[in-house]
Amino acid sequence: MVKPIIGMGNDENMGPRWLKPMLRGSYFTPCAIHGDSNKSECNMYCLDCLGNAFCSFCLIHHRDHHVLQIRRSSYHNVVRVNEIQKYIDISCVQTYIINSAKIVFLNERPQPRPGKGVTNTCEICGRSLLDSFRFCSLGCKLGGMKRGDPELTFSLRVKHNRDRDASRGFESDESSTPTKIRKTHAFNRLMEGPTPTISSDDGRNDGGGGTAKSSYSSSGDEAMYYNISPTTPPIFYHRNSRRKGIPHRAPF
Repeated sequence: MVKPIIGMGNDENMGPRWLKPMLRGSYFTPCAIHGDSNKSECNMYCLDCLGNAFCSFCLIHHRDHHVLQIRRSSYHNVVRVNEIQKYIDISCVQTYIINSAKIVFLNERPQPRPGKGVTNTCEICGRSLLDSFRFCSLGCKLGGMKRGDPELTFSLRVKHNRDRDASRGFESDESSTPTKIRKTHAFNRLMEGPTPTISSDDGRNDGGGGTAKSSYSSSGDEAMYYNISPTTPPIFYHRNSRRKGIPHRAPF
């Protein structure tokens, strides 16, 4: 089994080693092996083999590998966000919604003249963007990293604390708060039923002739769970229709 790809390459931390070959790849060309078959265009890329693009029929040779499917929008190569964000951080790159799916472009898309009223453009190719983004594609973000911007990275942020606690068998902090522990104990006692306690009269303890009283002890938490269901308000029925009176003949 191939391990998840999270680490960066040695190329001055410019992203994982498969990023540049994927951006430079040639896609949607007929497969050299299955060219006579239908849907044999090369739109798959393996992140482990770092080779050329291949078709869906060649996918059987990349079993247990990390494979991305390249798609096309307006004659440009794109990839779905929910697929690429498993391997790299795509922050600062503008995303788009095509066919009800959020996608991100692979390479730059230069724009000759920005539209009127545009206040934010891509820092590399000058395409108009929303105010919350800096780049229009993964290639443009890579170009921004080559400029030496320390805030840009493709590395995923791994939650070390949660992974360490899970490996040790510990639950998260939220599951061990006093309020949750108290509610859990109260719920368990509620499922077991109230506990009867036997109490005797103070003046009849001698001689064994006293009468015992059976009572139920409940804490404030149990009482809260006993009354967790609100009472049903009474239902009042009103007759909205009124009976018609005796009809009278119209005067002549």
